[in-house]
Parts: sequence; C-alpha cells; structure tokens
Amino acid sequence: MSDFETTHLPMAPDAVAPDGSDVRILLGLKCGGMAHFELGPSEVSTAVTHRTVEEVWFFLSGRGQMWRKNESRTEIVDIYPGICLTVPLGVHFQFRSFGFEPLAAIGVTMPPWPGEGEAIVVAGEWQPTVPKRPD
Repeated sequence: MSDFETTHLPMAPDAVAPDGSDVRILLGLKCGGMAHFELGPSEVSTAVTHRTVEEVWFFLSGRGQMWRKNESRTEIVDIYPGICLTVPLGVHFQFRSFGFEPLAAIGVTMPPWPGEGEAIVVAGEWQPTVPKRPD
C-alpha cells in the first residue's frame, strides 16, 4: 500500500522542460504525476511530441495559444485561466504566451514522466523564443 503525501507549490522551478517551460514538480502515484508549468511573458515554447506519455493540462493564469497536431487534425486554441485540454500520445504541440504575465498550467502526465529521451523536438507552428533543452 502506498503512503499518501501533501505538498506545496515550490517557490523555484525544479527543472526546465524539453519545451523550454519552467517545471515545478508536485506529486505523483504509480499511474501518473502532476507538475506546474510556466512559460514567461511573450515567450514561445519549443514544439515537442512524447514517446510514451499522455497529458491533461489545466491553465491557471496568463493568456496565449496552444497548437496541437496529429495525423488527421491541426488546431490552434486560445488558452487562458479555466481552459483544460488534452495532449494524447503522439500529438505534436507547442504553446505561446501573450502579454506581460507568465502563462501557467497544471499538467497531469500518465504514466509518470519517465525522464530523459521522452520528448522529441518537432517542427512547430511558431518560431520558439526559449532555448532548446535536452530532455
């Protein structure tokens, strides 16, 4: 049996995601994990796809857009507080922040993030403004 945990959003990022956003790791269980992602004001992430994980994102603050693409569909959606969206396995995605406020979201990753080599950089909709990061 697993023990239960409680945590608080860390003050400083724990890592930089392969897409260039700051990551604050929250909690996880054997079937998934949760993290806080933040992209600075007026920044554009690096476009990526995942090898083995799917994600659900819920936006907390800021405004921007999310581009998603699979074999049969391409879509750009406006994102702002209260928007929730999915990133299914194999979907290419990229996001950008508008204005003077960071774009922040909670992401649930299923299964938990496996580590290095999970994200693959792909061609995106916009030119990234953040440095490319190793996975």
